[in-house]
This record gives sequence, structure tokens and C-alpha cells, in this order.
Amino acid sequence: MKNKKKEYQELAQAILTRVGGQENVENVIHCVTRLRFYLKDEDQADREALEELSGVMGIVEANNQFQVVVGQAVDDIYAEVEALLPNQTADTEKVEDTTSGFKDQETFTGKLRYGFNHVIGIVTGAVMPIINILAASGIIKSILAIGTSSGLITETGNAYLIVNAMADAVFYFLPILIGYNAARRLGGNPVLTAVIGGVIMYPTILEAAENELIILSVGSLDFPYVSYTYSIFPMILAAWLVKITESWLKQWVPTYIQAIFIPIVVIGFVTAVTFLLTGPIITWISFALADGLQVLLNWNSAIFGGIIAGLYQILVIFGLHWGIIPIYVNDFALLGYSYLSAIVSFSIVGQAGAALAVAVKTKKADIKELGYAGTISAFCGITEPAIYGINLRFRRPFICASIGSAVGGFFTGLLHVNMWSIIGSIIGLPSYIDPVNGINANFWYAVMITILTLAVAFLLTYFWGYNDQMKMHQKQEKPQNPGKVVPE
Repeated sequence: MKNKKKEYQELAQAILTRVGGQENVENVIHCVTRLRFYLKDEDQADREALEELSGVMGIVEANNQFQVVVGQAVDDIYAEVEALLPNQTADTEKVEDTTSGFKDQETFTGKLRYGFNHVIGIVTGAVMPIINILAASGIIKSILAIGTSSGLITETGNAYLIVNAMADAVFYFLPILIGYNAARRLGGNPVLTAVIGGVIMYPTILEAAENELIILSVGSLDFPYVSYTYSIFPMILAAWLVKITESWLKQWVPTYIQAIFIPIVVIGFVTAVTFLLTGPIITWISFALADGLQVLLNWNSAIFGGIIAGLYQILVIFGLHWGIIPIYVNDFALLGYSYLSAIVSFSIVGQAGAALAVAVKTKKADIKELGYAGTISAFCGITEPAIYGINLRFRRPFICASIGSAVGGFFTGLLHVNMWSIIGSIIGLPSYIDPVNGINANFWYAVMITILTLAVAFLLTYFWGYNDQMKMHQKQEKPQNPGKVVPE
């Protein structure tokens, strides 16, 4: 029996050596499938040697990060890499000072990219740690919907009460979780920011918002209470305010009274600003964002769906898809569903279909193993093993997968298929179950489009996209990302 821990230790050591050693690493974080290094000198990294390592699926250089794709074992591999970096702190998301590699900050467009991508980085850094929990909660909601619609569970029973709390907790307390993560990402005070989240979610505050009470009036201008349950963006800005306010106060307040005085001022100031200014404005913008997406879908949902689904996995290649995820997380938070998430989901199925076709058609044992592994991973909602292990290395399968995805996205928009959870692909089919109406046409449309997307990607790849005479591209080309930008 293989010792997985030893394998991960050896792989972590090999990766660290090939990125230039621990002295070349400023920081390292990870997402669902990638180790994301901030290197002092990227020229010291040996890209070809890294790609030859068993367990490394590809290299991506984007967002001012040197990204090593290792698949779903990323948590374990990251832990071993972290153990080899004595200067790596517990707050691994603190990367705001690792932006020196952004070489184009002197020009206006460079500064614009810097600012925009820094904001996107903070947003995705706040959301990314709870993506899997949001997905799991959505599946629990779907199972609960099946139970209630079939009569197995009643809405007045104890089972419903407990399971519903399990499913809804992460959404209900989202401001606290988002605030905590955003503060860590910014290098601020996570606990103090979480307290701000608790203040704006306090039961009497929520009751006041529900009753449309007014905090104060200035002339003809009223400042109403706003419910921030299920909200994302107000707490991200609150985390930034906590950081800059606390940092400023520490420069002026005597040390012997900082422990008490600073939390009082920070909580009072940030809460007031959030309630009276930033919270309402950002909430209105969030609703406008959701409404804007709905306008695009109403304009021509089929074409819009086809374009988004067909191109989405290209964003995954560059690691830029984390800039879109907060948009549909925002939809789930505000509306409880997301048409955009439904469209994106079928791009995952397309990659699975292409990888499966390669696995079925090839007579090469190593390719077959990679193909099936990538397929299973994509069926579970993670596309990187299929993309980097098979589809992108043979090129044509990736094209076939994108065509299949575009077909799926087209019919998703045409039939207005909706989604109530963030997890997609085969494992995410329960996400298409309406929590109120249970299994209806929306679910069966999703099943039909899943089969169609899988079939198109599979058949195109099987008959055109792959044969055993093709040579696998061993070296991934460096993505031509315009201007290196600040990381997520």
C-alpha cells in the first residue's frame, strides 16, 4: 500500500526545489487544484522540470502568481510545502505586500490593472475558502427539497428544522464568514471584522430592516436599516475599513489603552459607515449586478449562454475564473438561485465528455488512466485534471469540449434553466431541484442538457479530436495574459 503522506512530502520537496528553493518564495497559497506561488524571481523556476514531475498537471503564470496545478490533492501537498517554508505564517492569505513583481505600475493602464485586479483578488480571496461549503449546503438544500416534495419530511417536523439549519447556516452567517476571510486576505484583524458582521446581523437589526425602520433622516434624505444576511460585498469593504482604521489608530493611541480603546472606536466607526453609507450603496449595486445579468439573459439568453459556457474554461486555464465566481455567489446570496451558475456548470460537463472520449478510444494505458481520472474529477465539478492532464495537451479535445459546452450553454439559456446551488456537473444535478416546487421541468431540462453536452463533446473528440498517433504536448505554453496583475 502506497504511503500517500510520503508521496506528498516528496512531491512538495521536488516542487519547492524547482521553483527556486524556499529562499525564492515570498508566499504561497492554494485554491481548489493549484499551488499559487509568489516568487521573488520567476526566472529561477524550472518550468520543464516541474511539468515532468508525476503529480504536476501543468504550470500557469498569471495574476502575478506562478501556479502549479496538482489536482484535488492540493490540500495535502500544500500542507507539506508549508512545512518546508519556515517563514510561512499561519495567515497564508496575507499577500498584499507580495506585489512587487507587478512591473507595469508606472503607466496609467498598469495602475488601472493593478487596482482592478487587486480588488478582484480580495473578493475572490474572501469567497474562495468557503466555496466547497456553499456547494455542500446547496446540495443539502436540494435533498431537503426532495424530502419535502415526496412527503418523507414535513416542514413542521424536527428533522426539517435541523436539516434546514444545516443547509442555511453558511448563507445566513455569510457576512461573518466573508468578513473573516476578507480580513485575513487583507492582513487585517479577522476577529474584529467578524464582530462587525455579527453587529449588522443582530436579530433586532434584522427585525428593524424587515419593518423598514429608519436609522436617521437628514432633511429629506432617509437612511433605512438594510438586511445584510446572505450579503458579500458590504463585509469586504468593512474588512478594509477595519484594517485601515485599526492601523491608523495604532499610530496615535498610547499602547497602554490600545487593547480597549481601539476595538471600541473601530466597531463604532465601521458599523456606522456600513449602516449609513457603504452597506446600502453596495447592496444596491449588488442588486443592479444581478438585474444586469437578467437583462442579458432576457436579451438573448441562448446566445449569451452559448458564449459564456463555450469560453468559460479558457478563463480556468488562466486562473481568471475566480473573478466570475463572486458574481454568481452574489446571485445565490441575494436571490437564492443563479442562471449564470447553471450556464457555467455545463462547461464542466463538456470537459468531462472530451476526457472520457480519449480514455475510451486510446489503447495507451497511461493516457487511459489520465483520461478516466480527469473524467471522474470533472464529474465531481473540478475540471483542471481533465484540462491539464488530457484535453489541453492534445489541443483538439479541448476544442471539442468547448464546442460541447457551448451547445449546453445555448440550450440552458434557451430553456431558462435555473440553479439553486453552486456545485455543478454530474454531482451537482440536485442543484437544479427547485427548493419550493421540488423536481419539475427545470431539473429534467438540466438532465437532458447534461446528456446532450456530454454526447457532443464525447462524439466530436472520439471521431475528430483524438487518435493514438497524436503526440501529447509535454510543455504548456506560457499564457499570454496581458500584463501581470495583482493576485487574487
